[in-house]
Amino acid sequence: MWGRKRKDADAERPSEQPPQRLRDALRKARVDQAERSAVVVDLHDAEVARLELLNEALDPLFEEVPKEVDLFDRGISRGETPRLWIDAIAHVGMGPDKRVYRFLQETRYGRKVLAESVNVPEIVHAVTKYLAQRLLERERALADGLAPGARDLKHEMRSERRQRRRRALTAFVFGVLVGIASLIAAALIFGPKP
Repeated sequence: MWGRKRKDADAERPSEQPPQRLRDALRKARVDQAERSAVVVDLHDAEVARLELLNEALDPLFEEVPKEVDLFDRGISRGETPRLWIDAIAHVGMGPDKRVYRFLQETRYGRKVLAESVNVPEIVHAVTKYLAQRLLERERALADGLAPGARDLKHEMRSERRQRRRRALTAFVFGVLVGIASLIAAALIFGPKP
């Protein structure tokens, strides 16, 4: 067609590579996948190793925590994203580039970044500050005799009790006034006629 001969089209094809066999293509895909997964495993192991270094740097700090204080439960979780847990709500993880330590705290409004650094001593300082704050909160709670949440709950219960008393008193007064008004109305309706 268009003046082109079949021989010209066949002459161009030999320069292209012949199609591979499916078995060879599968083998090549498996090798590529194994190389990629090996890189991911190496990155994961490097993350865990960096967190273990930080954990060792925190050993002297946690030896100073009194034995009777059970607020802190330090350990490394080796899941998909490894973390060094300080307590139930705070942990150290690695940043997106896998070199930066991120000290995070879970709050009711979401995660809060307490510190972020490449240097281990800076993260150790941030964890030290966090532990001191948590120990002070514990001391205050023990001195007051109540946990911080319990104080708020006690205050709420008192104010709710006051509101119920006011509603009950208002309903009683309203009932008395309606009763008196209905007695007067009944006396006017059914009373002696002049």
